[in-house]
Amino acid sequence: MKILTFLFFSILVLAGCADSNKVDEVRPNILWIIAEDMSSHFGYNGESLVHTPNVDRLAEEGVVFTSAYATGPVCSTSRSALITGMYQTTIGTHHHYSSRGELKVRIPESIKSVPEYMKEAGYYTCNANHVLDHKGKEDYDYMYSSQTLFDGIEWTGRAQGQPFFAQVQLRGGKIRNIPKWYEEATKGLDPEYLVQEEDVTLPPYYPDVTAFRRDWARYLNAVQYTDVMVGKVMDRLERDGVLDNTIIFFITDQGISQARGKQFLYDEGTRIPFIIWAPRKLAPEQKQEPVIHIDMAATTLHLAGIEIPEYMQARSLLGEDYTPRDYIVCARDRCDETVDRIRSIRQGNYKYIRNFLPQRPRLQPNRYKDHKPWMPVLRELDANGLLNENQLLVTEKTRPEEELYDLSKDAFELRNLADDPSYMEVLEQLRKDLAAWVEETGDLGMDPEPEESYDSNMKWYLELTKYDPELKRNIDLMKKWAAEGK
Repeated sequence: MKILTFLFFSILVLAGCADSNKVDEVRPNILWIIAEDMSSHFGYNGESLVHTPNVDRLAEEGVVFTSAYATGPVCSTSRSALITGMYQTTIGTHHHYSSRGELKVRIPESIKSVPEYMKEAGYYTCNANHVLDHKGKEDYDYMYSSQTLFDGIEWTGRAQGQPFFAQVQLRGGKIRNIPKWYEEATKGLDPEYLVQEEDVTLPPYYPDVTAFRRDWARYLNAVQYTDVMVGKVMDRLERDGVLDNTIIFFITDQGISQARGKQFLYDEGTRIPFIIWAPRKLAPEQKQEPVIHIDMAATTLHLAGIEIPEYMQARSLLGEDYTPRDYIVCARDRCDETVDRIRSIRQGNYKYIRNFLPQRPRLQPNRYKDHKPWMPVLRELDANGLLNENQLLVTEKTRPEEELYDLSKDAFELRNLADDPSYMEVLEQLRKDLAAWVEETGDLGMDPEPEESYDSNMKWYLELTKYDPELKRNIDLMKKWAAEGK
């Protein structure tokens, strides 16, 4: 009898262990929600004019990184870096609109994208637009096969019990630029929460005029409608019965598209929201250490139980081996037709910016930005001498080679400390650290883009715009300045 009792309880214990192992083997679904052209103007981050309950919920119940940056301030370079976990300057995808012409960027065969690693591990991979009914934005600056990366549009196509790795691409700040999108947004928001232009307080480097106030109000309404879209995605996860086992990352691809934002390395252009929502795995927390958006790639592999490749420059933000970065570096190179080279490094409260083409104006001609409704107004105010000292920082005709800001005292990056003797030690250290990063990461942007590569991509761009004379003038000016060594 004792032997039978022992065997009975042994079977129960073994069965319990087996069940426990099955639970441990259930891998989480992982979802990236990525909004375009949007800084961190959400309620959880102190923006009082917006109503953003869904993103605020992610922040309240998740891990929030308060000092998160995109490695590049424009979509294709940022997305190329994110999907590979590599700096765009290392893999050669640092010029916006690369691989569009006949000449292509091919990254080393040894480097794989995050979706490829997830597929190899048995995940169903998918990439959807904001309503999960069409393929989502990819926009990578190298040659790849979409079919190699993604199995489908959204997760319902997976096999029973198969975990999924999904991306959902949201229109974000671009909503305000497309009339039908903005009309949809305003109709989808409670009129009580609609931001009006008279409600807005602009950053001090923008002129307090109607064009800027209207654009900023529309942007904040786009933030609110982005939040509505986040709520709809979460509702869909809940209806499908997968929300409890889904880890959600929420970020944007870079900051707001404004004169000093997108395309530039000030916080308005590179600082982004970064939230990991996994209430069954991670306790709510706010983390102050600096992180870069490619760290999401390594963290995703870590959560999926996939070994992070040694070559990957991203770091997992979780686990016992996590080591915070000493500093973070951002890089801006050619955007559309406009040639530039800027690097920034942030360490603690200090940010150092190096302008490698200081003889060029801040606002070089750029067809994309010059078609924004506020840009002609800004240029006219500048021409008529109606900008104050802070606003003239945006329209300077040349730039200092070096900029240094103490973000703890100067959040808007208005006072350049690079020439202040009392900050010489800080300046020299950040200058040294940036030079070391350039060397260690093999920054390919230190050499100008080959003319044949520029011409190849510009031929595509000219065809896309039906040979817009403005674009042709800008391209000719870029070549003239390059010939002059400017």
